Formats: sequence, C-alpha cells, structure tokens
Amino acid sequence: MTIPNPVPFNILIEALLDESKPFSPRYLQRLSDLEPTDISTFSHAWPKVSTKRRQALLEDLEELHVADDLLCFEDVGRVALKDNDPGVRKLAISILREYELVELLPTFIHMADHDPDAEVRAASAAALATYIYMGEVEDISPQKLQRVEECLLKLATRSDTQLVRRRALEALGFSSRKEVNELIEKAFASSDTDWLVSALYAMGRSANSYWKPQVMQMLSHQRPAVRAEAASAAGELEIKTAVSKLLELLEDVDIDVRMASIWALSQIGGPGVRPALEALLENTDDDEEAHQLDNALENLDFTEEMNELALIKIPEDENALDETSENDDDNDELSSEDDEI
Repeated sequence: MTIPNPVPFNILIEALLDESKPFSPRYLQRLSDLEPTDISTFSHAWPKVSTKRRQALLEDLEELHVADDLLCFEDVGRVALKDNDPGVRKLAISILREYELVELLPTFIHMADHDPDAEVRAASAAALATYIYMGEVEDISPQKLQRVEECLLKLATRSDTQLVRRRALEALGFSSRKEVNELIEKAFASSDTDWLVSALYAMGRSANSYWKPQVMQMLSHQRPAVRAEAASAAGELEIKTAVSKLLELLEDVDIDVRMASIWALSQIGGPGVRPALEALLENTDDDEEAHQLDNALENLDFTEEMNELALIKIPEDENALDETSENDDDNDELSSEDDEI
C-alpha cells in the first residue's frame, strides 16, 4: 500500500530512538511495505530501541493491520523475529502469521521445537495452523504439510509444557489426519478447563459434523470460557440446531460468551437471528459489544446471501437426471425413426 506524502524515513527513525517523547501514531503506516534501503536502516536502529518500546510498536502495528489489512508490516516482523527478547519474538510471530509466508514455514517449525522460551514455542506452534489449513486446501505441497503435521503431533504429545501442547492441538484442528480426532477426544475428556477449551477450539476448525453433539453439550457448561469457546465452535461448524441456545446466550452474564454468541449467530443465520442482533444493538451501552454487533450484522448479510444461493442452486444429480431424460428422449426419437425405416 502506498502512503501519500510519506514521512521521511530518517525522521521516523529519529522519533523511534527518541524515547523522551511518545512515538507518534502517524508514523505507523510509514512502516508498511518498506523499501530495501529502509529495511536496512530499520534493522540497524532496531536493537538501539528499548525493549518496552519495541514491544509497544509491534502491538500497535498488529492492531493497525487488523483495522486495515491493506497495510503490510512483514518487513518489520522479519526483523523482530530475530530479536533477543522473547516478548518481541512472540509479537513478531503474531504479525507474520497473517501473511501466509511459505518461506517462513521452516523458521516457525524450528522455533516451535527449539526456541528457549515456552511462550514463543507456543506462539510458533499456533502459527503453524496457517500451514495446516493451506495444506488441506492444497496451497502447499503434501510434503510440506506432512512436515508441519509431524512437528505438531510431536509437540502435542511430547512437549514439556502444557501451553505448547495445547497450541499444537489447536493448530492440528485443521488437519484431517486420523490421529487428531483421538487427541481432541482425549483433551475433551480432561477435567482441566484449559484442555476442554482447546478441544472445542480444534473442533471448530475441523469442519467435521462429528463434533456437533459435544459442542452442543458445552453450550450449557458452568464455566464461561467453555461456553464462549463452544459458541465459537458452533458458529464455525454452522450448527443450525444451536441457534436457539445461542440466542439465549446473548443474555449471558459473561461478555466473552455474548461476543462469541453474537458472531456465531452471524455465521449460522436463520429465523430470528437478525431481529435479535438488531434489538441487542439498539439497547447495548457497551461500545465493544456494539462494534461486534455491527460487524456481525454485516457478516449476516453475507451468510444469508450464501444460504439463499444454496437454496436456488440446482443439485448436480438433478442436472444428471435432466441430461438422462434428454438422452432418453433422443433415443426414443431414434427408435421411432428406426421403426419408420
């Protein structure tokens, strides 16, 4: 993305290094799509910036990218990925995982297995979910997919920390490997809430209707974190029978449960969903909830459009039947001609 009237890069670097003043938000967009000379300058200056400011900058860039996905902070993320501070590396992973950079796949695999910090290893394992999905839709080779799966399967079963094991399981949710279902079932059966949440997260990614009963069951769980993740999974799996319960959860005492239910309803659609979301938007005093409802109503437009297209689409077998009928008619005509001959 080209920034009109960009700030001279040397001015940006001076501002970044001058920690007597806050780093102005107006400089952030200038860090998108850097030129090679700017990357070199930034790389030399980066270690001179305090750890606190490096972390704050990456947090701001991640938030800005969410707001405007035309901005690309890949170059900054690549520099930060090599940082000595684990917090900076973790933030760099969060930025870079959004860009589906196949050349970084070996780096994330290595970091997931060998980074000295457990949270960085967990973040790297989570980032590998992108490549599992890409493999399932054949955007990367089967060999690359297998390499990622083997790494995550090892981490999910043999990692020294629970956080890494959980993130590996969640990443594997996209995988169609048969071993994954067994891992999800084991996590779901755990008495540990964190594992239950990870199991539901993986179920939501699976696109597998097999998990619908488990997800439905957890919509009434006593713990809000579980209800919220179950609501998210219900939306991802488009469980139509969950709509009535999700409508109830719009009045849940927990904000995370309400937020997850709002988005899930926008993914499923159906009778009563739009009036319920519009009524909630009209009555809410929470800015965050209002923002979620605005986005959900926009997404519901898309969902309803897709549902309508699905209803009017002619099934393939019906097309085949029509073709068969036409062929039969042709054969009948030929037979009549033969009879006349």
